[in-house]
Amino acid sequence: MTTAASFDIGYTRFLGPEGECVQPLPGFASDVAVLIELYRRMVLTRAFDSKAVALQRTGQLGTFASSLGQEAIGVGVASAMQTDDVLFPSYRDHAAQLLRGVTMTESLLYWGGDERGSDFKVPRNDFPNCVPIATQVCHAAGAAYAFRLRREPRVAVAILGDGATSKGDFYEAMNLAGVWRAPLVLVVNDNQWAISVPRSRQTAAQTLAQKAIAAGIEGLQVDGNDVIAVREVAGAALDKARRGDGPTLIEALSYRLGDHTTADDASRYRDAEVVSQRWESEPLRRLRLYLTQLKAWDKEQEDALGKSCHAEVERAVEAYLATPAPDVSAMFDHLYAALPEAMKEQLAMARRFASAGDHDG
Repeated sequence: MTTAASFDIGYTRFLGPEGECVQPLPGFASDVAVLIELYRRMVLTRAFDSKAVALQRTGQLGTFASSLGQEAIGVGVASAMQTDDVLFPSYRDHAAQLLRGVTMTESLLYWGGDERGSDFKVPRNDFPNCVPIATQVCHAAGAAYAFRLRREPRVAVAILGDGATSKGDFYEAMNLAGVWRAPLVLVVNDNQWAISVPRSRQTAAQTLAQKAIAAGIEGLQVDGNDVIAVREVAGAALDKARRGDGPTLIEALSYRLGDHTTADDASRYRDAEVVSQRWESEPLRRLRLYLTQLKAWDKEQEDALGKSCHAEVERAVEAYLATPAPDVSAMFDHLYAALPEAMKEQLAMARRFASAGDHDG
């Protein structure tokens, strides 16, 4: 028997868990100001995350999906994107969305059940949060093909969880993107858990990156807790797609330090000692240690950043809580060119209930 084909999956890491360099850093990382901005973005995301969970616990927000411990993936990917690229996020990707220009107030509105939060003022072409698992990969593949047909130097970027790689939507979209050589970058946030199902029980594949092989596209692994590595690998994949050299699948290895969502209790199925150990590898600590070793960061700067991020989050929360609720007619708008009679009756009933509630108040 001879070998018909063979494949390798590359792995990239620049910073180890203690902030130590394990190989020469890419060019952009020589600029300390760039690294500090990446760190600031991750700290801001974590501050927002913490406040959103607190709002949900006090009944001021709906179910929320935390990105705790995974901030480097969204920040690294979004920082490598160009303005006119298009992001297709899942429900855990506010780190990328905030960097792309989505405001915290918009994000809170969305998680508060107000679809006006998906009407982004800045990244007008970015897609809203995708809650169904893996369906945004199909949307991204279609957009990427449109960019190729129009000869536009743009890239579609979809971020998805490890569980999404078990869905048919993922395989079908990736397969077509490979055939079309579409400018698509797929980033798998491999946080080791699909709700309560561990990565080991989702697939027998040694890596998730190797799932790209069947689609004829490049698959890579990156340390998802190393923001420098994520940005470097994502940037190379984006450049490749923009040149017309086809899609890339990036598996970013990380760990979900919190619950799946605020509707979950991960302590029921995870070992607390394992989670505690994983805190030693989290992305903020890693970059902070590196900056400290460079003598580019100290406690005074850390305290000032914490206060600044807290104040920014609080201003966004105040704006969110002060936003008047939409009229009940919003549930019926944009459904039909002409509202059917049955729905007209429902709209009238909804208005009566809303009016009665106002009078009761």
